[in-house]
Parts: sequence; structure tokens; C-alpha cells
Amino acid sequence: MESVYQSVFVYELRSKGLEVKTEVIIPVIWNNLKLDQGFRADIIVNDKVIIELKSVEKILPVHPKQLRTYLRLTGLRLGMLINFNEDKLTEGIRRVVNGLTET
Repeated sequence: MESVYQSVFVYELRSKGLEVKTEVIIPVIWNNLKLDQGFRADIIVNDKVIIELKSVEKILPVHPKQLRTYLRLTGLRLGMLINFNEDKLTEGIRRVVNGLTET
């Protein structure tokens, strides 16, 4: 189901003139070895924001941690975690910032 949401979301972002990359491989470096099968970001917008899309009953602590890992590995600062399985979409949006801890 997330792939349908992603297709529509990407269409809307591009229709606003934004540069959108999808399913972006985020390599992991281990002992000078680059592992391309490490992680994959759902969407990166304008090479500035990582957007992770979910369609789950509720956001678990692992979901923002996953996004924070992607931000750290890419050096990007801002991420958005969007859960489409909410009564109101605005309740399913969480901002994640690289370098800030959640309180």
C-alpha cells in the first residue's frame, strides 16, 4: 500500500516543481568497504529532505530512529516521517532533525 501512496506523493511534489528522487540507496561504509545494499530512503526532495512513508497502525520508536540513521549517513539535516494510516493525515506527520534528540 505504501507504494501507491508514494507514487501519488511523488507526483504531487514534482507537479510543484520540486526535484524528487525515489528509493535512494544509502550506502554503509564498513572498514573502508562501501556496502550499497545497506539502506534505501523512500524519497529525497531537493537533496535536502528525506521523506519516509509508512502505512502502519501506529508509529513505533524504531521508525524515527530509522529515519535519523538515514539522515546521519547522508549528512542531511531534515526528515519527515509520514504515516498514511491515520484518520487525519496531519496526525501522522512527524519531523525528524539530524542532531536533535527527542524529548
